[in-house]
Amino acid sequence: MAVIKTIDLVGVSTESWRDAAHKALQEAAKTLRGVEGFDVLDTSAVVADGEISEYHTHIRIKFRITR
Repeated sequence: MAVIKTIDLVGVSTESWRDAAHKALQEAAKTLRGVEGFDVLDTSAVVADGEISEYHTHIRIKFRITR
């Protein structure tokens, strides 16, 4: 029987929402095995002096539990 577990992470980038998602996935891949995909739950940004200073992407990573 297979079980899929999820964790939520927020990636942060000064470049783009896509880069923020990629950074969150890269960090998760350092300790998780069996990553099968992720969903983008939300995007947001920090604004400083009228410009976007940080992009935030909230993702839910799915990985298979193995014995």
